Order: sequence, then structure tokens, then C-alpha cells
Amino acid sequence: MTTGSAVTEPATPGAPTLGEIIAVLEEAYPPRLAESWDRVGLVAGDRSAPVRRVVVAVDATDEVVDHALAQDADLLLVHHPPLMKGVHSVAADTHKGRLLHRLIAGGCALFSAHTNADSARPGVNDALAEVLGLTPGRPLAPSGDGTVDRWVVTVPEGDVDTLMQSVFAAGAGRMSGYTECSFSVAGTGRFRPGDGTDPTIGAVGEAEEVAELRVEFVAPPELRSVVRRAVIDGHPYEVPAMDVLVNHAGPAPGAEDAGLGRVCELDAPMTLAEFTRLVADRLPSTSWGVRAAGDPEARIRRVALCGGSGDSLLGLARSVGADVYLTGDLRHHVVDEHLREGGPMLVDAAHWALEFPWCAQAAALLEERAGVAATVCDRRTDPWTVSAGGDGGGRR
Repeated sequence: MTTGSAVTEPATPGAPTLGEIIAVLEEAYPPRLAESWDRVGLVAGDRSAPVRRVVVAVDATDEVVDHALAQDADLLLVHHPPLMKGVHSVAADTHKGRLLHRLIAGGCALFSAHTNADSARPGVNDALAEVLGLTPGRPLAPSGDGTVDRWVVTVPEGDVDTLMQSVFAAGAGRMSGYTECSFSVAGTGRFRPGDGTDPTIGAVGEAEEVAELRVEFVAPPELRSVVRRAVIDGHPYEVPAMDVLVNHAGPAPGAEDAGLGRVCELDAPMTLAEFTRLVADRLPSTSWGVRAAGDPEARIRRVALCGGSGDSLLGLARSVGADVYLTGDLRHHVVDEHLREGGPMLVDAAHWALEFPWCAQAAALLEERAGVAATVCDRRTDPWTVSAGGDGGGRR
């Protein structure tokens, strides 16, 4: 890549294209998991362009763009979408337009993974839990409403393993922490192949009976098209028999399920003051720092957390029996009323610091799955730059 040129170079042998990188990112952070108001995905770039170097950051700011171009990056992957609301101009004399013009002129694409990366497994909230030394548990706010599809497929007995491997790989068969769940019962399949068919078993015009299994498994409704393709790919028949039933008694969310936030258990109890110090020690430092609301000596074991702004999940943190809820951007009246209503206790950290651990996760993902060089931009993009006058938690 020649800095300052917007001309797409021929693909370098062995270098994936931007389109191939996007496929990796969308597999890891499915766009279907994004909140309805979000705007995730490719902001600028040519899907056919080669990608050799990627820079990952939370925000696309002037300093981050400077860094990405200095690194000769072909892609800047950010968490926060720069164009969340409708725009009528990206002129170079506007703030966001200036950033986009600089990236395009420098041959650097821009892609965002926001609330889809928050909900994905692993994703932003898993990275946050892990940097604190916690095992990421079930989501605080599971994706979907708990409704699942119940699939019924008939398949020859000798082909059931191939079929199930295909549908399990597509995400089916997960229930409350268990995977590869299914039920089957033996039966007899009967059919007569007609003209123009190409039967795997039997002959055109002749009645056939086959020892088959009726297999049942569940899958999230949002995976319906993916699971249907997996059934077709893993089934020996050219026209597999399948039914999809809506099941409103879906399983409880498990540790592998997607969704916002996480519920975690400490290995050993600690006080609120100790947990607050742990958060401050493990997250990157900011002027905002880390503050807590509650009795400093109260002991905690169950932790709910949500990277970024999580005040909308305060009620869920209470409902899961959390002793403390870690999130960002908490406001005075919201916190006061929450504590008066029974808690749990709160720990408030800087929005940027809570989401920054994801950058290393995303960079490692791209290096492992796409074979590109991916680095994290460590420029602190938290907007708060000065603090003064705190009393260290003391009360006057």
C-alpha cells in the first residue's frame, strides 16, 4: 500500500481480501446480534482489496487514525461505529468526514463491530471478565426471547452422525450449558422416486422402504436459514424431510449463549473495596478511575458486568442475584434510586476502559483465523483527561 493513494492494489499472494476478513469478523461477531438501533459493519473500503495489516481500537479518533496510517494498516477495526445516525454529508471539513477522507486516501478500510461484539461469545464482555480473572458465565440479557425452534428430520440410520455433525456445527443442539443435544426414534421411511429424480437409495419408479431415524433438536430462530442449509448439506437425500416447530418453552440461558453482559462467580469472596481495587488494577488507567457505590466492607461473590453503558440492565443484575454490578456511565439519580430499591452494589469504570480488553481479543482472532498481522492501538480515547478533588471514598 502506498500512503496517500486510494488506488486498489492487486491482491498479494497469500494476503486475504477485505471481503474475506469481513467474513471472519461476521462469523465471530454476527451482525444479527446487533441491537436494532446499531449500525455495524463496513464503513469504508473495497472488499476486493488485499489486507496485510490491521489495527484494532475502541474509537476512530484523529490520534487513532494517525496511528493506523503510520502503521501502514489496510484496515482499522473499531468497536464504536463512527456513523451511528443518518448523515447528509461526509465532507472533509466535517469531523467524521475528515477521518473518512484520510482513511480512504491512505488506503485503509474502516469496519465496526459494536453491540454484536458485545453479545457474541467470545466478545467484549467475555474479554472484560477474563481480564479481571473471572470465568465468563451466562449472559445477563440473553439474545432473543427464549423461544427456540424444534427441528424434526428423518434420516437413514447410517447417515445420522454426518447429519448431526453438520447441524451442531451450525449452532443447533445447545441447551442450558449442554451442547450436541438431540433425540431420535427409529422408524420406516417410504417413498417412490419419480421421473427426473436422482435417489440416493432406490430406483426411479420403484417403491422403497428404508430404516430411518426421526431426529429432533433445537436451535435459535435466528439460525433458521443456517440450520436448514446444514441439514441439506449433511443429509444424503436430495430432498430431506424436515419440519420446524416453534417452541415457546425454550431452555434457560447457558454459559455458551449470546447476549449482553455476563454473570460471573468469584473464586473466593472479597469485599467491595477489594473488588473495586481489582478492577482498577486490571483495567487500563483513566482520569475517570474506578468508583463504587455500597458498603466498602460488604462481601461479594456473584458479579454481573456489562462493558460500556449498562444502566439499562440494572434490574437484570438484581434479578440474577448479583452482589455487585460492574458497568460504566452511571448517573447520580439512577444509582441513588437503584440502591434504595435494593441494589446490588455498583462499580462504575470508564466506558473506554471497560471495552478496551476486547481489542486484544479481536486482534488475536484475526491473526489466528485470517493470518494477518493485527495490533492494538493503545492510544487512550477516553474523553476525560483531568480529575481533582476526590476523597478516596471517604465520607464527610
